[in-house]
Amino acid sequence: MNCTIIGIAGGTASGKTTIAKKIYNLSQSLGSVVVIRMDDYYKDLSNLSFEERKNYNYDHPSAYDIDLLIQHLKLLKQGVAIERPTYDFVVHNRSKNVERLEPVNVIIVEGIMLFAIPELRQMFDIKLFVQTPDDLRFIRRLRRDIHLRGRSIDSVIDQYLNTVRPMHLEFVEPSKQHADLIIPEGGENKVAIDIIAVKIANILNNK
Repeated sequence: MNCTIIGIAGGTASGKTTIAKKIYNLSQSLGSVVVIRMDDYYKDLSNLSFEERKNYNYDHPSAYDIDLLIQHLKLLKQGVAIERPTYDFVVHNRSKNVERLEPVNVIIVEGIMLFAIPELRQMFDIKLFVQTPDDLRFIRRLRRDIHLRGRSIDSVIDQYLNTVRPMHLEFVEPSKQHADLIIPEGGENKVAIDIIAVKIANILNNK
């Protein structure tokens, strides 16, 4: 089946999920669509204790099961259903639950490291990078991790300073050079989202 894969990268709490949801809603009128989170492909760390998992560097490319993600994207593009893993942020580990995803016309993948890994980067027909100021991203992450993921203020700050920020500067920020389009203002950039919707429509109509 015809399948377009869209990658949405950007720093933590930059607005990737918001963009993905808006593109998802716009793309539904063009065909079947699904959103895949790169975070769900964190490696299974069941061999580590809870304390060890808390201190793990989740902001390095090696934290992800890239081979599995690429395999799943290839299978979906070939018209084969997959069993997608899910990640539990509360316990810092992959959940035992999986979700069956059927082949679709549009696959939207969102994650911080999508364009920093060459073999993954080449999977995308459209590459979008969400650009948001660092201070706004930190505030959003602080609120999200405290209210939704059971983190303390100190733990969020420590993780941000020890791994999130340095890994962003080393891997995420440089990867925006590979984007087809850089979107400032995150999910509030209506013009960019409308342009993307037109591009997706053109791709699907020409296949």
